[in-house]
Amino acid sequence: MTAGFMFPRSATGASSVVPSPPWHYSGQMLTIEYRTDPAAVAELLPAPLEPADDDPGAVAVIWADWQSCRDDLQELLDPVRSQYMETFVVVRCKYRGQHYSRCVYIWVDKDFAMVRGHHQGYPKKLGELYLTRPVNVGKAGPRLQPGGRFGATCAAYGRRLIDATFTITGTAESAGFVNALPMLHSRLMPAIEGDGTDSLHELVTMRGYDAEVGPCYSGDATLTFHPSPVEELERIAPIEMIGGFWREVGTSWRAGTTLERHNLPEVQP
Repeated sequence: MTAGFMFPRSATGASSVVPSPPWHYSGQMLTIEYRTDPAAVAELLPAPLEPADDDPGAVAVIWADWQSCRDDLQELLDPVRSQYMETFVVVRCKYRGQHYSRCVYIWVDKDFAMVRGHHQGYPKKLGELYLTRPVNVGKAGPRLQPGGRFGATCAAYGRRLIDATFTITGTAESAGFVNALPMLHSRLMPAIEGDGTDSLHELVTMRGYDAEVGPCYSGDATLTFHPSPVEELERIAPIEMIGGFWREVGTSWRAGTTLERHNLPEVQP
């Protein structure tokens, strides 16, 4: 008998790339919101999802500098297993009359974060991600006050994909509206037969618990997407900037809810 939450399962389960939930997260997030062509957002929404009723072209690009762990906190004493960066692109959508946030693109820089996201339905890929960190002493970083300036980049497969800047001008009650709803994800796995069918095809929703947030700083932001032969960010390029937000965030995650499980072909004996 083998044990472990994800692969590889082994005699003890210690080799699993991801431990069993719950998972706890603490980090810093830079959120930049803008508007693009609503038709470009709609083409990223598979049936039966529909565009949001209001502001259907709104998009958020988010950098997160995370530290994560399980209940026993053991990863915090081995930080190579707890620290990672990610950049993700979020839109909003409607399903059965209710609005959700949906991650359409995301890059991370650690394997455990990628596999953990695949379990949840995030379409995670590997990338190289950087975000300026604020400081309380010295000159090698911005202060969390008006005039503080941040930079952020996202690259993958040796190509720069996104450049962003953010300058604090004040404070806000919330870090925007695009990423403020329960998440709606698709969990997918193509069948091993390679016949175009899926072994796993689910529509799921989730949100965290025990959330804590720090003060929210708002400001002006710039965002530039670059071409790539294997990415499609230019299809949702900004038409109008909304603004940027920086905030410390803490949350935990245990489980989601399956909304639809698509009928899959039966395996013939």
